[in-house]
Amino acid sequence: MSTTDATPTSSNSQSTASTEAKPTAQNSVIDQAGKVRASETLDGNAVSNWLRTQGIEVAGEPQITQFSGGASNWTYRLQYANMDLILRRPPAGTKAKSAHDMVREYKVQQALQDDYPYVPKMIALCTDDSVIGCDFYVMQRLIGIIPRANLPKAITLQPAQVRTLCTNVIDALIELHQIDYKQNPQLTALGKGEGYCERQVIGWDKRYKKAKTPNVPSFFVVRQWLKRNLPKDSRICVIHNDWRFDNVVLNPDNPTEVIGVLDWEMATLGDPLMDLGSALAYWVQKDDNRIMRQSRRQPTHLEGMMTREEVVTYYLNKTGMADSNWAFYEVFGLFRLAGIAQQIYYRYYNKQTDNPAFKDFWLIIHAIHARALKLIAKHEAIRIIDSGKLPAPIQSLAKQWLK
Repeated sequence: MSTTDATPTSSNSQSTASTEAKPTAQNSVIDQAGKVRASETLDGNAVSNWLRTQGIEVAGEPQITQFSGGASNWTYRLQYANMDLILRRPPAGTKAKSAHDMVREYKVQQALQDDYPYVPKMIALCTDDSVIGCDFYVMQRLIGIIPRANLPKAITLQPAQVRTLCTNVIDALIELHQIDYKQNPQLTALGKGEGYCERQVIGWDKRYKKAKTPNVPSFFVVRQWLKRNLPKDSRICVIHNDWRFDNVVLNPDNPTEVIGVLDWEMATLGDPLMDLGSALAYWVQKDDNRIMRQSRRQPTHLEGMMTREEVVTYYLNKTGMADSNWAFYEVFGLFRLAGIAQQIYYRYYNKQTDNPAFKDFWLIIHAIHARALKLIAKHEAIRIIDSGKLPAPIQSLAKQWLK
């Protein structure tokens, strides 16, 4: 649930506001920024002066707008007469600074520039708090479609096209996981690598407890189950760690084609199956419960989309990987999502942000908890059935019930 507004960057550093301002059918589907929230204003003059000290010759002062779809970092469009840029900064009242590390997000994308065609082009990084009071970075804007909860009304995809979009998004994740990071010192320095699964379970256990408010579940059963069922790392690779449809950018001329991937603040070296499990925590299907459907943030409900089970099968078949403990990765993904949501809700609960989008996050956390418990119950039931300790008639009935 970290921001998805990291609005894309452009391969043309001289992309002008006037060029995009012309009303066209294509513009109606391109992701747009809106009015800046009153409590999240940005000092455009300070930013412009700083950019000039970095050798970025922006013309005049920018028209500043803000992307509202994200739930974490604040993302602004800086529309100069000669450049169209994006600025990313952490939110005020941040509970966990490591979850909003602008320096890391900037450097990760810089490091991936030569190995992964979907990363935005970085412009400049600021670590001088005297400019706007926090770290921030600026990147070029990529003009494209962000597939949020629903595709733009002007886009109508047939089921076969939806399936193509779905596979293209998964293929972009697989492509990331295939990068030979050992040949890139910047990528090698991203994380600790081995022991990733254990570190993540322990880390999110601590983060959730630290951000817990009185109106959400403790996740005690889930946390204990994850610790008891820790697998060894399947392998280590570069992972995005927040893979969602609303973190990709689509080609306006071909809405099934991925042209960019956004929001790299949590990218690291880790287990690719953990990355996939975390991605599927956001994957809301047509047959999910009402709270999950109402909180859907990507168009995974469309006819032609793969189910979560189909995604796992597709990924494993295409990568040649095997998995004997998928329940762990899926439950972890849900717990991690609850942790991210709770860190955001903690800021709303303690009046560190007034963004109304966060008001009902506590309800979503309850729904995530219920889904995690259901997966654990099913996994444990299968384990008992497979143990061979049940009488044959009961074993047969139990298998039919679990289908």
